[in-house]
Amino acid sequence: MKKVGIVGGSGYTGVELLRILLNHPQVEITVICSRSNDGTRVDELFPSLRGLTDLCFTDPANTDLSRLDLVFYATPNGTAMLTADDLLQQGVKIVDLSADFRLKNVAVWEKWYGQTHASPHLLQGAVYGLPEINRDAIRQATLVANPGCYPTCIQLGFLPLLEAALVDTQSLIADAKSGVSGAGRSASVATLHAEVSDNFRAYGVAGHRHLPEIEQGLDQITDADVQLTFTPHLLPIVRGIHATLYATLTDTSIDQAALQELFESRYRDEWFVDVMPPGSHPETRSVKGANHCRMAVFKPQDRNTVVVLTVEDNLVKGAAGQAVQNMNLMLGFEEKTALESIALLP
Repeated sequence: MKKVGIVGGSGYTGVELLRILLNHPQVEITVICSRSNDGTRVDELFPSLRGLTDLCFTDPANTDLSRLDLVFYATPNGTAMLTADDLLQQGVKIVDLSADFRLKNVAVWEKWYGQTHASPHLLQGAVYGLPEINRDAIRQATLVANPGCYPTCIQLGFLPLLEAALVDTQSLIADAKSGVSGAGRSASVATLHAEVSDNFRAYGVAGHRHLPEIEQGLDQITDADVQLTFTPHLLPIVRGIHATLYATLTDTSIDQAALQELFESRYRDEWFVDVMPPGSHPETRSVKGANHCRMAVFKPQDRNTVVVLTVEDNLVKGAAGQAVQNMNLMLGFEEKTALESIALLP
């Protein structure tokens, strides 16, 4: 039985980690940290967990994490980088759900996140935790940077096309929409029910923090300079991301059947990626609560544009579920362990 802990356990990704890990037969959650909820029982803050855990939140400053096998950081950006190095030196493995270790270029990171990076020496050694691309490296990793929610479904959607060198890498477009839980649990006017309900809007059009992460991942797939136009939107739902991806074919002789076979072949052995039959339109509710990315590929009007539709639960495959998927690989467990839950419907 491996011992794991969660730092930053009072947010949406924190409770999602708890929901999944409490059903994991090979790990024991021994520590869950939250400065603002120090001393509070976990099931008092999250009644959905009553009868499943007796843990109380503790202040991470007063908590010994060195005895754990692995620590999840579900903290705001800029937190994990302050203490990760000490834990790594003590032999503790880390899955960081923030953006602290996702970007390899420290100058780019500091530009987009507006602060000085406290552990730039860790960036090159951190493994980007998208198992469908980096599975072997994740198995050997001690520090995994869990991908962002938008970057997961966007990279998985473009992946087969870029690997096969079928599209123009200078004109990729991602039109993506997320449920309001992607903004986190902290109170703000922009996420009030009266602001979000019966409303739909874009944000971050001039530049979103996930853009350099996505482009970095796509660059590595193609070994080329990728240019992506990325526009995020806020949906009036709690969970879910829907991304509509556009790419221009460089070989117009590729037909719909060939694209379908390309996607099916690439993801045939991937449990957590589902390529739907031709003509399908994936829905966010089809992945609610599940660690799956579901997608469909189109060549509309048989022209030279490929359209890929991807959906995921931003809190599961887009965050906590993928983090557990990475943990399973890092600790030598079966990758699907505790992640075979069926999506909730309706």
